[in-house]
Amino acid sequence: MEEAIRKADVLIEALPYIKSFHKKVTVIKYGGSILGEDRVRKGVLEDIVFLSYMGLRPVLVHGGGPNISDRMRKSGKKTDFVEGMRVTDKETLKIVEEELDVLNKKIVRELEELGGKAKSFTASKNCILTAEKKKSKVDLGLVGKATGLDTEQILKDISNHVIPVIGPMGKDANGVTYNINADEVASFVASALGAIKFVLLTNVKGIMRNMEEPNSLLASIREDEAKQLIKEKVIQEGMIPKIEACFRAIDGGVKKAHIIDAKIPHALLLEIFTDKGIGTEIAR
Repeated sequence: MEEAIRKADVLIEALPYIKSFHKKVTVIKYGGSILGEDRVRKGVLEDIVFLSYMGLRPVLVHGGGPNISDRMRKSGKKTDFVEGMRVTDKETLKIVEEELDVLNKKIVRELEELGGKAKSFTASKNCILTAEKKKSKVDLGLVGKATGLDTEQILKDISNHVIPVIGPMGKDANGVTYNINADEVASFVASALGAIKFVLLTNVKGIMRNMEEPNSLLASIREDEAKQLIKEKVIQEGMIPKIEACFRAIDGGVKKAHIIDAKIPHALLLEIFTDKGIGTEIAR
């Protein structure tokens, strides 16, 4: 009986959040090494299907860097990075597109196996992102930045309870395809759709004041405070691009951004539907 009451209490705690986020867009970015872990991926996708059934409107943007790098190694092709961006020639672009297509189809299939409705959006199928060549001090080749999104198509799908699964590639007016950083795509999509939340799934708890101290997680932080911690080098290395993606989303009108650890079971639900949350929430 006590266990049943505890479960009912959890549902009651979630009720205000379910009401607040009903029919609201939440953009979720999922990539990196955690995308390749079957147990973690199943848990994440279960949470996304749950969000859809609860009346929220999740949109999933995925990466695929480790898969692409592995394929590059196997093909004997060297990978060059400049400021975290993969230099992309035509041969590399073909590999990127093929690997992202495989991942996209896999995610859509698994969402549907879990009872959800999902739809692929890639460069080769239902391309909804327009892009232009990314400007840089060094020529990055076919690396782009997102410049437009077919929001009408996405809004139509999510109103029919379909979960869009978006790969990070786009095309320009001449049909040239570009490889785009997945974090940048996700924050762009969140802004374009007027999302209420932008969630970055990672393999760390969130923003830590001290990486050596497990209890130093910052549960909530303002954008200006986070920028100060970057200046003080409290936040550094791989976390900086993720936080910058959160800044772009917030500056684009998204209410709140979240960085959470996908390895924690049901991390998405805990962050969205509970009072304490599980990761770091960033707000203006």
